Amino acid sequence: MRLDKYLKVSRLMKRRTVANEACDAGRVLVNGKVARASYEVKVGDLIEMTLGQKTMRVRVAAVLEHTTKEAAADMYTVEP
Repeated sequence: MRLDKYLKVSRLMKRRTVANEACDAGRVLVNGKVARASYEVKVGDLIEMTLGQKTMRVRVAAVLEHTTKEAAADMYTVEP
């Protein structure tokens, strides 16, 4: 699954276009490297997002095409 779609489906970002713009601006890192929106997300990847002053690190636990709002949080685990 594409990185921008994963961020939207997992509800880490509200819209796919916002996720796409964040990737283009270099504010999303995967495994320590700047990632493009077309990056193929795999289980175990470490995604680091910088939004404003806040940095969030999550580890990919599952890649699902569709999910409910309640189950979206099961797609990742927050890293310290």
